[in-house]
Amino acid sequence: MNYRMYTENTPRVSEIGLGAWQLGQASGWKSLSEKEAIEIVEKALDLGINFFDTAPNYGHGTGEERLGKALKGVDRSRIAISTKFGHTDSGTLDFSPGSIRTSLEGSLRRLQVDYVDSLLIHNPPSELLDGAQNDHYEILERLQEEGKIRAYGASLDTEAEMRLLMETTNARVVEAFFNILHQDIAGAFDRAKEKGVGIIVKIPLDSGWLSGKYHGNSTFDDIRSRWSGEDIQTRARLVGRVKDILQPKGNLAQQAIAFCLAYDAVSTVIPGNVSIAQLTSNVSSAEHPLSREAVKSLEEFYLREVAPLKLPW
Repeated sequence: MNYRMYTENTPRVSEIGLGAWQLGQASGWKSLSEKEAIEIVEKALDLGINFFDTAPNYGHGTGEERLGKALKGVDRSRIAISTKFGHTDSGTLDFSPGSIRTSLEGSLRRLQVDYVDSLLIHNPPSELLDGAQNDHYEILERLQEEGKIRAYGASLDTEAEMRLLMETTNARVVEAFFNILHQDIAGAFDRAKEKGVGIIVKIPLDSGWLSGKYHGNSTFDDIRSRWSGEDIQTRARLVGRVKDILQPKGNLAQQAIAFCLAYDAVSTVIPGNVSIAQLTSNVSSAEHPLSREAVKSLEEFYLREVAPLKLPW
């Protein structure tokens, strides 16, 4: 496992982290038992993973609870935990500044820790990312001074949102929606490096499309049912083009994760995992870096064929 810079107050983090959405009970994907969830975290530690991303709404709080149980007894100084605010453990949205502390205290209790390494505003409305117009950031600064969080930032989706946050606040972490089919946010990566902002890459497999297991006739009965028939056909065609560019020389999911790791602004990539086999495969991505030529071809493909489509996430 390789380790990269996250923030100045945290340990270097594993370039493959554990996205803990699937750890929670009935979280919108395949539901794991508590035993299975804890076993995945333990295996992640064995594989060298020391970065864990979670949120109160993952499994209505059970994601944080299970992660806390699995990490109990692990040297806290060697791991980094990031959680979020805004999507509550009851399944509602509450981005009001007055609820930040209450949300954090609930997360700390469920995780069984005294602090988190980062607290992120969880995909808020874009206007809340403007530090000059919102009270959230004074509260986050105060929590940082109190030692309850080491850094703060936001989980967001676009270059414009990322630039707004970085230029109007002291945020030092961004969780960015970035993958082969969604490269818009990479336009702000150089600025993040200049400002010392750590980047967590979320949804690196485009909700499973870049695993190669879906096709034009795929149907979904979970959160992915949001895609229309036309969306599915479009994505299937684009994934076919990605395969043509990469050629059938490797595991598509591993290549997709390796694409994200090709950017040195990225601190860690957090693919989801519903099994130990999937976790092990995801970690192996770091052993198969893409060539600079392949990365450039995928960037050109995005600009030419994908960006004009404005794909829904």
